[in-house]
Amino acid sequence: MPKNLTNSNKLQDRASKVIPHLTGTFSRNAHSFVEGVFPVYVKSANGSHFIDVDGNDYLDYLCGIGPITLGYNYKAVNDAIIQQLKDGILFSLPHPIEVELSELLTRTIPHAEMVKFEKSGSNVVTAAVRAARYITKRNKIAYCGSGGVWHDWWAAVVSRDGGVPEFNKDLINIFEYNDSDGLEQIFVDNPNEIAAIVLEPTVFEKPNSDFLKNVRKIADQNGSLLILDEIVTGFRFDIGGAQKFFDIKGDLVCFGKGMGNGLPIAALTGPSEFMKVFDDLWVSSTNNCETLSMAGTKAVINEMKEKNTISHCWETGSILFNEWNKITKENNLNAKMTGYPVRMKIDCKNSKNENSESLKALLLQEMVKKGIFFPPGQCFVSYSHSHDDINMTLETLNDICKEIVSKVSNDNYQKFLEGNIPQTVWTMKMPPTKKIK
Repeated sequence: MPKNLTNSNKLQDRASKVIPHLTGTFSRNAHSFVEGVFPVYVKSANGSHFIDVDGNDYLDYLCGIGPITLGYNYKAVNDAIIQQLKDGILFSLPHPIEVELSELLTRTIPHAEMVKFEKSGSNVVTAAVRAARYITKRNKIAYCGSGGVWHDWWAAVVSRDGGVPEFNKDLINIFEYNDSDGLEQIFVDNPNEIAAIVLEPTVFEKPNSDFLKNVRKIADQNGSLLILDEIVTGFRFDIGGAQKFFDIKGDLVCFGKGMGNGLPIAALTGPSEFMKVFDDLWVSSTNNCETLSMAGTKAVINEMKEKNTISHCWETGSILFNEWNKITKENNLNAKMTGYPVRMKIDCKNSKNENSESLKALLLQEMVKKGIFFPPGQCFVSYSHSHDDINMTLETLNDICKEIVSKVSNDNYQKFLEGNIPQTVWTMKMPPTKKIK
């Protein structure tokens, strides 16, 4: 049976009158889940679980849309924030914690000699693009990734592009992951015009053996900077990020999400020769030096190092990933985990091997009714996800798969939905560049 969502529904009604799109983050909106079955508002969270405003407890695999790497309400992080709060939050001059955290990051991240803080991943990627344009005296960008950079230079190419000047579309070129030929074509089409390649080192697809090396080589050959968007991969794949995990060197590298375990903080790193350009660029904001986020982030990184938390996430994530696929296959249900054990997603297909959003919605619906919160998009584990959490998830999955197979015929998954199929937040409007043959 669906859980009681009375308070969630009342709050959603109130929000519809005062908040555009119900909340400040599109992908947290009720429409992004199986609306009518999923909870809408959270009251509190601890470890790997959260409790909604109706008192329902959920094991969470969205992890705050990615930032929760250690776990909710994590004591070492809370203690650091509370201690700093006693001294203050924001001051008229810099606080020593900014120097201390910068030094910690330079010791942790490959090729990071200097650090600049911002409050969001979008901000640091945009700052990196500005720096690349300033350094190279060029304007155009080659981009490959999952998006999430919600400023004009990138938002020009997606469906939610209202208010973005038309000229921005001419300044960005998209290429697909593992398609270095397409990237080379961008440089052929735009000689001496590409300031930077902006690359998410991976999303779900594994890199071909030479793809990342080729991207680095193409940047060097054309006098362009390589900007790595590590907002998701940073402090998830490795304490040194995807640079270390994949052995690729970025000129400017952007971090966010997992470094703060939920705190509003992001960082841009790189060698001094590139970072020093920020002496001349107006990339500045009053709250960039807010100390609670810096104190908490310092505690996050130290905790990761001391307890080797990322290895734990790979271990538990691998069990979930591999056993999930084993269970769904044994039950003849095409609902496969893809990607990486620390960043995965569920791909569902019907009997004709076509993508099936209705099967995914039904699977997610039945899981959340059992208190297990899986999103329709990317899924994560944190250090607080225990082996018991994973085992309980897999046992529940097995029961639900058997139930779905027993009652559904002819791919009619939608017949058993008690809520709405999750809505797509955005789509890409610009096609990727392909090599001209």
